[in-house]
Amino acid sequence: MNKNYYITTPIYYPSAKPHMGHAYSSIVVDFFARFKRIEGYKVFFLTGTDEHGLKIQRAAEKNKKKPLEFCDEISKTFKELSKILNLSNNDFIRTTEKRHHKSVQYLWNLLEKKGEIYLSKYSGWYSVSDEAFYLDNEVETIDGIKVAKSSGSVVEWLEEESYFFKLSNWQKKLLELYEKNPNFILPISRKNEVVSFVKSGLKDLSVSRKSFSWGIQVPTNKEHVIYVWLDALTNYLSALNYPSTDNEMYKKYWPADVHMIGKDILRFHAVYWPAFLLAADLPPPKRIYGHGWILSGEEKMSKSKGNILDPLEIINEYGLDSLRYYLLKEVSFGNDGNISQDKLISCINSDLANNFGNLCQRVLTFAEKNLGLKVPKNDSLNNDDLVILNNFNENYQNLIDYINNQNINSYMNFIVDQMFVANKYFNDQEPWNKKNDIKRLNSIIYTSLELIRKISTLLYPVIPQSSLKALNIFHIKENEIELKTIKNNTFLKSGLAINKIDILFNKVISDD
Repeated sequence: MNKNYYITTPIYYPSAKPHMGHAYSSIVVDFFARFKRIEGYKVFFLTGTDEHGLKIQRAAEKNKKKPLEFCDEISKTFKELSKILNLSNNDFIRTTEKRHHKSVQYLWNLLEKKGEIYLSKYSGWYSVSDEAFYLDNEVETIDGIKVAKSSGSVVEWLEEESYFFKLSNWQKKLLELYEKNPNFILPISRKNEVVSFVKSGLKDLSVSRKSFSWGIQVPTNKEHVIYVWLDALTNYLSALNYPSTDNEMYKKYWPADVHMIGKDILRFHAVYWPAFLLAADLPPPKRIYGHGWILSGEEKMSKSKGNILDPLEIINEYGLDSLRYYLLKEVSFGNDGNISQDKLISCINSDLANNFGNLCQRVLTFAEKNLGLKVPKNDSLNNDDLVILNNFNENYQNLIDYINNQNINSYMNFIVDQMFVANKYFNDQEPWNKKNDIKRLNSIIYTSLELIRKISTLLYPVIPQSSLKALNIFHIKENEIELKTIKNNTFLKSGLAINKIDILFNKVISDD
């Protein structure tokens, strides 16, 4: 069985500093990457920045900087955000790197050699903000200004010599791909959108620009630069040392298991990217998942609207793990969501402080006073104990299936339920009233400690820093976390000294 797993974030466009949407995509991918690692997979998690195109060139000019100098500065903030978000990415790729240029130009030459690219003239609507071409029926006029219906971005009429990719030739093959692989695009609403677009007819795609210079040159014509999306999408291959398809990285990890993207760049990933790959005789990725936006109020965040939510401000005030937990639990994955301060505080106080943190503190305090901070014997577990412990074993495959289907919300619901059940168990069993029945007291505390260990293991992909503190109770280090151990009801060894820990989450006192 192949135990390799390749997952990517969108390749971020660093025309401005990172916002909550970037943080959300990255946290989601980190969650999946961490889960697959503790499931026993060799994971390759890629993120990076897409640094070419007219939008970047104009942003650099506005800031009176050379494009590369501008990109160096902005890309650095995205790299720093990866560290602040505690991402476990294996690589951070920049499209200004030599390894990427080599891959893009090789792919171009290959497509040109196969007769998939030809020179002609482009006339149509182009959005610099989206770096996207739009058809007449995808554009509308608002207050005398032409904008793209899907994004609201301003479009301008463009006429220039351009190379074209024969996208129209791949309509049938793309529809066959979607039909044979029903989960190639998720959620289903996004798949339906793409299938409808492709069925309506595909026109050849302009894949070069002549009116500006900031990009990768077309190898056979120095007057043209390669269209930013043909350039950017290739990062998923260039990180695997493409054009070689005989190297260890490529053989282990391609095709990618999941490209995680925002819904606004679905067409590029679900139509153009597989068409480029099929035309180059390369296998397409296994899945494209288009998640929703993190909204500011009711609107998508954008620099032009001035409604950017800064993830650093929320992290500084409430902590990273609190933000991660909130985004993964409260946002209905696949749909749009927003940051609500009231809901965030409720998550911290109810789930993290009261349920999880309080469970750890109560059980440890009792174990310290009555058992000398040692794991008690487990030779008298009764039906009450086994029912609650077996719940993890019985749901083991369900949890894996949730992750494999990007069903974050069901995974999170299971954890929340188990935290509640574990607290209720401890209350209902009343170990403080069992001091004259040492066997029963031992069983209750053993079961409670095992519940903390199992819940902390499942929380590791969600709140890695805090779960590692909880797992330190049992001397379990990060490289020792294994998902399969949640099936073991007697993992903890009798007599093991356990560690006390500081309070995991402090309650937030609202200003109201």
